[in-house]
Amino acid sequence: MARMNNDASTQNEALAGHLLDHYAGRIARARRPYLLGLSGLQGSGKSTLARVMKAEAETRGWPTEVLSLDDFYYSRSDREALAREVHPLLRTRGVPGTHEIELLMSVLAAFPQASEKLPVSWPRFDKGRDTRLPPSRWPHTARPPKLVILEGWALGIRPQTLATLERPINDLERSEDPDGDWRRWVNKQLRGYQPLWRKLDALVVLQAPGWDVVRRWRSQQEEALLARGAPLAMDASMMDRFLAHYERLSRHALATLPALADSVVEYDADHHVTGLSHD
Repeated sequence: MARMNNDASTQNEALAGHLLDHYAGRIARARRPYLLGLSGLQGSGKSTLARVMKAEAETRGWPTEVLSLDDFYYSRSDREALAREVHPLLRTRGVPGTHEIELLMSVLAAFPQASEKLPVSWPRFDKGRDTRLPPSRWPHTARPPKLVILEGWALGIRPQTLATLERPINDLERSEDPDGDWRRWVNKQLRGYQPLWRKLDALVVLQAPGWDVVRRWRSQQEEALLARGAPLAMDASMMDRFLAHYERLSRHALATLPALADSVVEYDADHHVTGLSHD
């Protein structure tokens, strides 16, 4: 596929339209909400693309909801408990084992019966305050969606082999997980995510050029938050430590997800789409 228009909004509109065209027949024929996974590493633009896809899908007459894996992070207090009981590195959100997957599965199961009498709600996570908003501020729907877009950084990732876990990948793992207890626990939790991945009717992967580019994209997001004076925004050193928690599985995703995806969107370092392929 030729490079799309470099303007971000125009590019996302074109990409959303192309993806929905590709899956239109399957969405139309589905007897339950069609679950489309949108997987991309930090800063890849998956949340923005999901919103554009929702708007486009609804112009086509498909009631659509967007769920973010990030909204299902455990609250800060729950992660403090994990840090005490399992490993101190679990205080930081992000890795498998810090999401309430059972709640996400129950939301997906409830969507087909959504109604005024049985509205379906789901959490909203406030990253600035690093915890969930109160349930009174959660989004909800009273209609069964035709399309559900589930977006998240870890979607589709499979566990690593135990041999791969033996050697630390960065300074965080060398200094704070020298025995590998944290990374083995995270890898074990990832097995519990596989039933959710199997529920996906299709998986779209937003493929970054490499880990260094992902770090830059995510740091740019945080710099924007700092400029706005957002609470708990991270400076450069805090961001480096935060991203180190994600590095192992991010590199694993870059290497393995394209082969598992139904569609792959390739980006260059400046966030321009350079390719789009379908399995």
